[in-house]
Amino acid sequence: MDSNFVGFAAVVMVFTIPLAAIYAFYRVRRLRTEERLAAIARGINVPMQPELTEAARSRRAGILLTSGSIGYALAFALIARAEPDAWMAAAFGVIPLAVGIGFFLDSTLIRRDAKA
Repeated sequence: MDSNFVGFAAVVMVFTIPLAAIYAFYRVRRLRTEERLAAIARGINVPMQPELTEAARSRRAGILLTSGSIGYALAFALIARAEPDAWMAAAFGVIPLAVGIGFFLDSTLIRRDAKA
């Protein structure tokens, strides 16, 4: 393939995929709101879902980032058995691991401050 086409495709995907994700999030949220309004118009009692606390959101982000980084590092560690250069890619799993640990620390500090 022509290298210009590959670069163009990469740039298009870098901008298109996040925009598609944002639109999908917006659309789902809009549909939920319309569904709730329609139920209220019919007289059905719709319970509101409770929002997560800040500590719970930090804990969730910490769990997702930590488990994702461990899975990423393990995948490249398995690849490194056949291709030793893959250890360099596995080392990049440390970045989300550190961010995930930071979220766990944030969650702990929020709970400690709430008790004080």
